[in-house]
Amino acid sequence: MKQYLSLVEEVLEKGELKEDRTGTGTISLFGIQRKYDLRNGFPLLTTKKVLFKAVLRELLWFLKGSTNINEGLTKYTPIWDAWADENGELGPIYGKQWRRWNAVNGRGEHHEIDQIQNAIEMIKNNPNSRRIIVNAWNVGEIDQMALPPCHMFFQFYVVNGRLDCQLYQRSADIALGVPFNIASYATLMIMIAQECDLKPGIFTHTMGDAHIYLNHVDGLKEQLKRKPKSLPQLKIAKKPFWDLKYEDFELINYQHDPFIRFKVAV
Repeated sequence: MKQYLSLVEEVLEKGELKEDRTGTGTISLFGIQRKYDLRNGFPLLTTKKVLFKAVLRELLWFLKGSTNINEGLTKYTPIWDAWADENGELGPIYGKQWRRWNAVNGRGEHHEIDQIQNAIEMIKNNPNSRRIIVNAWNVGEIDQMALPPCHMFFQFYVVNGRLDCQLYQRSADIALGVPFNIASYATLMIMIAQECDLKPGIFTHTMGDAHIYLNHVDGLKEQLKRKPKSLPQLKIAKKPFWDLKYEDFELINYQHDPFIRFKVAV
């Protein structure tokens, strides 16, 4: 994962001091991109331990359309606990927008759109389309969300039997969030590629405000001293996309350096 380490270096070297919503303070760089070729291995950081179990639980929770941490998430990982209300609800965040986007047809009738299923069907039936897009940034519902989507918009691209994906992330927490985001979208790519009889290809990660919180600098400098190891592999059971469960995923040969603790900025 030399791409990730070069990302850290670039933000530290070229970023500018910038205040932020949390009051922590950041080093920020706007408009930056990295590419990860899944044919070279599963892009999970090896210069520190990343809790892939938490990544996978969160992704499957999104794919269920869930927006409540009590629906199969909080007992496995506290990722969203700080933002949930007393009932565990987060409002119409990722899962709602991915699976149940509110829409109104020409007759004024309300219905819901399953963007993930639509993307799968387009990949299978119209792979040359330039409209294979999933959007979580629902302007009409932003004020109802506990936290507006950070990884907000992604597009699939099919060529030569390969499935690529590009994500636009408006806000990218380099130390904590980005390693999770890379692994999560790589997993989603592999799942959808398998469903559509394609090979998973290149994940392009485009970031708007790419930032390092000031209290994360020392930990990242420690990580930069470490040498990347060989990438692991992710094996998924041969099942239909919507039948896949947590137990159907196996991370193979994940070698990593020790965990680095970073404080979450809320």
